[in-house]
Amino acid sequence: MGEREEDDKEAWLQLRPVEPLPSQCCGAGCSPCVFDLYQRDLARWEAARASKDRSLLGGKESQSCPSKLSPETFLAFRISAVDKLTKDTYRVRFALPRNSQLGLRPGQHLILRGIIDDLEIQRAYTPISPANAEGYFEVLIKCYQTGLMSRYVESWRAGDTAFWRGPFGGFFYKPNQYGELLMLAAGTGLAPMVPILHSITDNADDETFITLVGCFKTFEGIYLKAFLQEQARFWNVRIFFVLSQRGADFVNSEDSL
Repeated sequence: MGEREEDDKEAWLQLRPVEPLPSQCCGAGCSPCVFDLYQRDLARWEAARASKDRSLLGGKESQSCPSKLSPETFLAFRISAVDKLTKDTYRVRFALPRNSQLGLRPGQHLILRGIIDDLEIQRAYTPISPANAEGYFEVLIKCYQTGLMSRYVESWRAGDTAFWRGPFGGFFYKPNQYGELLMLAAGTGLAPMVPILHSITDNADDETFITLVGCFKTFEGIYLKAFLQEQARFWNVRIFFVLSQRGADFVNSEDSL
């Protein structure tokens, strides 16, 4: 009898959810966070163990893939293209099935999961594709020499699979909600501004005036320059570049479109 109880105890311990490592939290204040999900699963496990009813564990959704984006469950997306914009920055396109839409609103972001040296890490990124893009979404990612997620991203090739969950973010842009928006962005901090720009300039009825100040090292290193130049042609968009270094194609430290 004692041996059977020990076996049963060991079986329950094997079902106990594993507490996330600090590296698995992206630090972006997401709700639910990986630690929120752990506490939820731990409470479910404790209740199932107390009642000796393993069916209560069946609510764990991480074992299956829902049909749409979920803030609690990572979904697999196939990489269809990897475009190297600079020596350390990539624009990556992910395919969506059957020309579907991702389901994010302008201002929301996703969480990416990566595994390096058996260590799971998670980071937050904002898609730069229009919210209504069909069949794909794109992200802008800068890689750092000592970054763990950077090592993972730099290994990506077309045809690979990456895992995302979301959406997250409490800022929801609504047409004509504000008379004017001032956007301040440095480097890849431009990403959250892009879908909002798309949303405004794609809507002829949205008369929100936009001033975007983008800070970059050099004129050559401006991300999505062609897109920004196109946006600056709209009557309600002004875009300024503030540069910290002089580049080969630009002689001033400050310019505007």
